[in-house]
Amino acid sequence: MASDPLSITFAALADPTRRAILARLATDGEATVNELAEPFAMSLQAVSKHLKVLEGAGLILRGSNAQYRPCRLDPEPLDNAVEWIERHRQVWKHRFDRLGDHLRLIQQQQQNPAPAADTKTNSTTKTNQEKPT
Repeated sequence: MASDPLSITFAALADPTRRAILARLATDGEATVNELAEPFAMSLQAVSKHLKVLEGAGLILRGSNAQYRPCRLDPEPLDNAVEWIERHRQVWKHRFDRLGDHLRLIQQQQQNPAPAADTKTNSTTKTNQEKPT
């Protein structure tokens, strides 16, 4: 298992349930496990496991007020992921643009093929011209 923070962040974001939990925390602010579990057809234990993954990735912080342990979003790991994506987005965009240009060139060549030199016809014509009639 990867141990660098960016890999841990991306691994945590790979699950749609965890992304939905983060979206809810980003929109609504703090929430308890029970509140976060409401929209999901899963046990509180399953939601708690998702929260542990998010907490391990540093994406959420959990309060420590006795039994009431609200969760809240910590955007810093997301900011780091966004920075990484933005750095690489330009490279990917450039490569896709080049690929698009190359594919358009291939399509144009298929639609308008260059006339091929017919060497057999030229040889036959010369031979026929050289023969006396």
